[in-house]
Amino acid sequence: MKVTGTGGLSQTSGAKPARSGGGGEGFRVGASSAPAAPAQVAAASGVASVMGVEALIALQDVGTPTERRRRSVSRAGRLLDSLDDLKVALLGGDLSAAQVEALGRAVREQRMATDDPKLEAVLDEIETRAAVELAKLEAVRGRR
Repeated sequence: MKVTGTGGLSQTSGAKPARSGGGGEGFRVGASSAPAAPAQVAAASGVASVMGVEALIALQDVGTPTERRRRSVSRAGRLLDSLDDLKVALLGGDLSAAQVEALGRAVREQRMATDDPKLEAVLDEIETRAAVELAKLEAVRGRR
């Protein structure tokens, strides 16, 4: 049945009956032949890489200006946290080598450039303060 518009159903022709007699050819399996010899099969070519792994890593590092800003602010937060931990440890008299190493790692971590000059100035000040504190601690260690 076929729906034709809003008028209702109409009969359509169904499957046509098979022809009887007449020598018609139906489905036939082709003559069996031996499988293709390896010499007849075309050689498969290697898959060519569109980009190297280095290019993919470089693309991941590019990021948008918003992403660079977020990473820079996150890094500045880690530096400030390390400086705060350092201050508390110095006031409490229990500064550990691990805290100094954490501050050193945070200072050495590469900073991504942002497009905001005010943010860059603040980040520079934070890095400078962290580097000064680290230098002071190294000088004190050297005297002992």
